[in-house]
Amino acid sequence: MKISLLGQFGSGNSGNDGSLEAMLIYLRKLRPDAEFLCICSNPAVIEARYNIRCMSVGGPALSAPWARRLDRLLLKLPRRLALLGIAIAQLNGFDLMIIPGTGILDDFQENAFGWPFVIFCWCLVARLCRTEIAFVSIGAGPIKGRLSRWFLVSAAKMASYRSYRDDYSLEYMRSLGVDVSRDHRYPDIAFSLPLPACGPEKPAGEGLCVGVGIMRYRGWQPSESHADAIYENYIRKISAFTNWLVAEGYRVNLFMGDVTDQRACDDIVDILANTVAKADWARVEIASGGGSLHDLMKRISTVDLAVVSRYHNLVCALKLGRPTISLGYARKNDDLMRDFGQQQFCRHIEAFDVDGLQSLFLEMLHNREAIKHQISLVNERFQSQLLEQQQILGKQLLSAPPV
Repeated sequence: MKISLLGQFGSGNSGNDGSLEAMLIYLRKLRPDAEFLCICSNPAVIEARYNIRCMSVGGPALSAPWARRLDRLLLKLPRRLALLGIAIAQLNGFDLMIIPGTGILDDFQENAFGWPFVIFCWCLVARLCRTEIAFVSIGAGPIKGRLSRWFLVSAAKMASYRSYRDDYSLEYMRSLGVDVSRDHRYPDIAFSLPLPACGPEKPAGEGLCVGVGIMRYRGWQPSESHADAIYENYIRKISAFTNWLVAEGYRVNLFMGDVTDQRACDDIVDILANTVAKADWARVEIASGGGSLHDLMKRISTVDLAVVSRYHNLVCALKLGRPTISLGYARKNDDLMRDFGQQQFCRHIEAFDVDGLQSLFLEMLHNREAIKHQISLVNERFQSQLLEQQQILGKQLLSAPPV
């Protein structure tokens, strides 16, 4: 069997790569005979990390300066037409194309001819090649650009299997005219990844450690006129909250979920350098960017509570049973927290205030044992639901008996 996997993999986002890995683990278990092709952002990274044949979503780059100039002059039409030809040649003979997880059906930080066009193009090619298409545990919406919406809705309609990681995604696609009567609702596939090995026990009397997930957030679209103000306001507030944690005697672990978050982490550290007493710096640990979702889970496994913004930072914290506050930038965070019965600990990344966040943290701290119990119950349910989805995929698309 020949299976292709499509997504924004290898670009430095640990959540995207973790979603790919979760799907590969399942596919290799069920179909060890399968031949794989990953169509992704950075083939060299994914090929080396997962030992899988890869190609770029955009095909080979134009090397000659004159060709690049001509392509720009013609609004990149020559390269887009060339991509269609390359894509047909690559996908011809493949049985299945899977889009595994991620928020692939939104336009966060994208214009229409970025990923919305890429997804549409490859789904169109798959249909032309009579390759079945499966969107598995994906996130959808919002899609704010009209052309982006057309590309992504058209792509979704070409699929023979669709499942969504939250109710909002399913209802959002219904509202855009997609027939979801045969679609499914299953958790994010990153919840199926193995847990990290337990580290050494924390020394008695060491105190609680709080993980703070940093994000370089500049609004929904990179072209927003007030993007700088949004970013600076977030950095100021999360720095003040982190400074308060240290002043209260907590240990703090700063971590990221994307290589682009390094700038935000550096800016926060610069502020803390002027506010945190020198003697207290020993209680502050700063992660480097660019690791895998496994690296992120190992780091989160060392904290007792977490405050995060990126969706897969939230997934990891909840998967590890950590009481967590979500400073979300989209509905997906709120829906996931609601699934875990933690909706009272949701705030928007642009709207939270420092005093309110401190009070919310103290409330979570006071109730942390009950919260941990509630999270563990939902994690058990999620594992059962993901196993059910694997059985459906095996039966409907992978020509294999249920696992």
